[in-house]
Amino acid sequence: MKSFLSRFLYVLLLSPGLLFAAEVDGAALSLAWSIPFVGILLSIALFPLFAGRIWHHHFGKITALWTLLFLIPFVVAFGLHDTVAVIVHALFAEYLPFIVLLFSLYTISGGILVGGNLHGSPRLNTALLAIGVALASLMGTTGAAMLMIRPLLRANDNRRHRVHVVVFFIFLVANIGGGLTPLGDPPLFLGFLKGVGFFWTVEHMLLPVLLSTLALLTVFYFVDRYFYAREDELLPSDPSPDSPLKLYGTVNFLLLGGVVGAVLLSGVWKPGTAFTVAGTPIELQNLVRDLLLVGLAGVSLTITPRQVRAGNDFDWGPILEVAKLFAGIFLTIVPVLAILRAGSEGGMAGLVAAVTHADGSPLNGMYFWMSGLLSGFLDNAPTYLVFFNLASGDAQVMMNDLPQTLVAVSMGSVFMGALSYIGNAPNFMVKAIADQRGVPMPSFFGYMGWSCAILLPWFVLLTLFFF
Repeated sequence: MKSFLSRFLYVLLLSPGLLFAAEVDGAALSLAWSIPFVGILLSIALFPLFAGRIWHHHFGKITALWTLLFLIPFVVAFGLHDTVAVIVHALFAEYLPFIVLLFSLYTISGGILVGGNLHGSPRLNTALLAIGVALASLMGTTGAAMLMIRPLLRANDNRRHRVHVVVFFIFLVANIGGGLTPLGDPPLFLGFLKGVGFFWTVEHMLLPVLLSTLALLTVFYFVDRYFYAREDELLPSDPSPDSPLKLYGTVNFLLLGGVVGAVLLSGVWKPGTAFTVAGTPIELQNLVRDLLLVGLAGVSLTITPRQVRAGNDFDWGPILEVAKLFAGIFLTIVPVLAILRAGSEGGMAGLVAAVTHADGSPLNGMYFWMSGLLSGFLDNAPTYLVFFNLASGDAQVMMNDLPQTLVAVSMGSVFMGALSYIGNAPNFMVKAIADQRGVPMPSFFGYMGWSCAILLPWFVLLTLFFF
């Protein structure tokens, strides 16, 4: 272990780089700095497959270890002061707003109970997925996923084959369904904060979202009908017998409206006041938004009857798992994004060249695929920002002069977040809930087998149609 750490430190110190406040000069960084980040990804991929019990009990410690393997060499190379600045920027400017929004949506949507049960037939399942897609752009992919996943699982708990239902749910409700508005998915919300018009997104993303939804719902219907027709598909007894549907905890819909209002407020209210923490400015509107979100979650916990949350089997396990994993991801991803921001001067210059014509104009098809493939593994929100800035960084230029490039980055970041469990936060939360309900969810690579087989051919068709 000491020998490995010594070699690791030696490689990193060959390219010390420079820090400006909380910014890392990616042009001076070696690709070796990406090792801890890749280590977290491989841990997420391999531990559940080969050492599931160890991962279940110690995933937080494993993530912390990889994070320390980034932070300790960083302190050695750049000093404690600059390391603290990077940590503060990653946590306060990026991670905390991200996890606070997820926490509020998870908490509030967990207070809405769809009581009763329907028969999980192909038609019903397809209809539930379609409803989830419609909700995703109104209440966010996290809120829609947390609201709809439990009724869907309950409707299908008398069937032997349920994995495909959850997989398509992740494709549609946890990702593609959020592509219609800035409220739907974090990448589009970041674009909204950068100046992309709310209705510009609605107008330009409507057709790709609609086509993708119809295509995947059609594929799902026939896959589900195939399994449903098998003689041994239905279990001898139904754990949740059919009964009329009824909504409980409906006051939480008002609180979800408050979440939407708080998010919109931070995008349109610009008082020009900011607080600086270790070189990182924290704008007043963002602080107010996060406090409002925490407050709304607290109100939900206070006023929602315990029986309602008990009916949802609500617990903090899924959100805690996401919080721990993404804390490590947001810290160890810092050098990866810095290298990407360095463009042709950084260690990923080949990637930059791949998305640009010889005359410097963008290759929109490559922007779609590169932003998408990286979103599948780097988290789609920061990846969106990287390619947004790589193309121009100016919202007016992107909307007026490079609209197809902005569409390409938006589609890639939102749609291809479905390629892996870590591409978008709701993916992992849905998986965790399905695991708790006894669905034998595929491993990291098993899920990618599903996503590559079903999504990649469709993305090729989208490329030919739009770019």
